[in-house]
Amino acid sequence: MNSNPSPSNSSRFEGCTLTGALSVLTEVRDAVSVIHGPAGCTHHNFSLLHATHLSNDRLEVPRLLSTRLTENGIIFGGEDALEETIAQALSRSPASVFVLSTCIVETIGDDVAAVCAKDRGVPVIPVPTAGFLGGVFETGVRNALSSVASLACPGAEATLSANLIGEKNLEYGVDENAAEIARLLSRLGITINLRFVRGIETRDIGRLGSAAVNILREPALRPVGETLERKFGTPYVDSFPAGLAGTCRFLEKVGRICGIDASAAVEEEQGHQKALLGQFDDIAGSRVHFQSPHPMLRGDPGAEAICTECAEALDLSVAPSGSTIPFPYPAPVGTAGLGRMLHRWRVLIREKRRG
Repeated sequence: MNSNPSPSNSSRFEGCTLTGALSVLTEVRDAVSVIHGPAGCTHHNFSLLHATHLSNDRLEVPRLLSTRLTENGIIFGGEDALEETIAQALSRSPASVFVLSTCIVETIGDDVAAVCAKDRGVPVIPVPTAGFLGGVFETGVRNALSSVASLACPGAEATLSANLIGEKNLEYGVDENAAEIARLLSRLGITINLRFVRGIETRDIGRLGSAAVNILREPALRPVGETLERKFGTPYVDSFPAGLAGTCRFLEKVGRICGIDASAAVEEEQGHQKALLGQFDDIAGSRVHFQSPHPMLRGDPGAEAICTECAEALDLSVAPSGSTIPFPYPAPVGTAGLGRMLHRWRVLIREKRRG
């Protein structure tokens, strides 16, 4: 992690590389993740993941193990502890094992890759997650996605389907966003092949190369999209759709990639959007004022454009004296996401009117 203590240094707020990787790897349900480092790194992440699962009504426990490095292991090396913990992981009969290295392990120079490379009959995959060397949460996500992809081989039979790549598993509404992508793709006759990685098993990873298109959650995942395109020849769309016009452009782009005329799908979606906006006629003509949700939070660059587009569609006036509405972060996905956003706008506008 970046050690600059200045509040203006946004990288301090971008999260731990280890946490980013675990948000991906713990979604491979029949795998075990081994965290090579002090017990505290595992405890912190176990607590976060477990609490997130509970808040989303998922009654499950993350499958994490720690090598529990102590002073002795840090001084003399922790490879023996890693061997023992991998053996412990294998005793649970997983289909795959992921080994994540913490900052202290990279400092002392343990050869994690060499330990993982031994033949154990089950794939044991090293995942680089030492954040203090320059990584942040997103780095962990990208490294984890690339590591999981190493379990898939080219040559799968192609189908008219799409992979969702890099969903934000700690995000509230992650499943609603996936459902919206599925709804939009269905207008083109395209199905979801694989949520990579969300609620899958190791054997499902073999389908990774069979989709006609990969849909990345956000542009920060372009390096992953490029890696998958090189390995499987699968083109990608670099983000989930956002905004009224952006959602229609998304349909057009996916259609072009898959060789499908998207005209009818776009026309249907525009009609759906018109009907949605009609549900908010009661706030038409209201005055609103948009602002960042928090001065320290780096907002989504497309949020202002999305808010302006929706304000114009609803004939809202943007003025300093209007109802204060925070820019959405992250940007709402598709038309359904805009509907949820506009419901929040209505609440804020009505509160302003009553005040």
